[in-house]
Amino acid sequence: MDKIKVGLQYWIPQHGLTRLVGKLASAKAGGLTTAVIRLFIKQYKVNMDEALHSDPKHFSTFNEFFVRELKPGARPLVEGEETLAHPADACVSQFGYINDGKLIQAKGHDFSAQELLGGDAELANEFLEGDFATLYLSPSDYHRVHMPCDGTLRQMIYVPGDLFSVNPLTAENVPNLFARNERVVCIFDTPYGPMAQVLVGATIVGSIEVVWAGTITPPRGNTIYRWNYPAEGEKAIRFKKGEEMGRFKLGSTVINLFAKDAIRFDDSMRVNTPTRLGSAYAHKA
Repeated sequence: MDKIKVGLQYWIPQHGLTRLVGKLASAKAGGLTTAVIRLFIKQYKVNMDEALHSDPKHFSTFNEFFVRELKPGARPLVEGEETLAHPADACVSQFGYINDGKLIQAKGHDFSAQELLGGDAELANEFLEGDFATLYLSPSDYHRVHMPCDGTLRQMIYVPGDLFSVNPLTAENVPNLFARNERVVCIFDTPYGPMAQVLVGATIVGSIEVVWAGTITPPRGNTIYRWNYPAEGEKAIRFKKGEEMGRFKLGSTVINLFAKDAIRFDDSMRVNTPTRLGSAYAHKA
């Protein structure tokens, strides 16, 4: 069955299916929308007690429910100027060193940092022998993505690609998964040097949004788009640790890249271990 599940992803119209689901998820269908939300909550055991609005009737579309806000204080932010915070509720897929420009995807699979970052060799060199972490957001998770640390946005890159599922099964069986899927690459200058925060698209992920530019996907085609931002002045885009920077409308994956000798991951980091937004992620090396 696993082989069938993976094999079907090569044959289904990934982008067409995703556009259809995106339209349905943004439709205001009244009682039907509420019924679908209730079913989703039950199926995936979503904890609505921590949501700012816990009543499914509050949400006019499924997307509004999916990117629901949390109650103030639901995710305390770890203190300390030399401690980074987890950027999302997720599960640690992989983490470790970027060896020879490669990141581990799963047992027997790795992929290129240069490919992940849209083919920019100079940019990839900033992370040579650095550290990475791949965090998988399941359907039940909170789907807003926050900053692990203070940062000033330097560049955003939209990389078109496939829309394979990014669940553990697919990661173990589809080569180069994260460097072939559609993604939005965000490069920040931080107190720890350069940091990449990559939001990876997936099957039926309706769109990826960032707070400074709104919806980035889905433009379609094979063109890589790049936006550069000033480091100083009124137009500089700055974030504090813990601030929201983006969101997924339906679930996906976040990948962080850090420069060599910039950070050391917290002792709590383990593969296949859940993460909590705001908790200790890493520390200054």
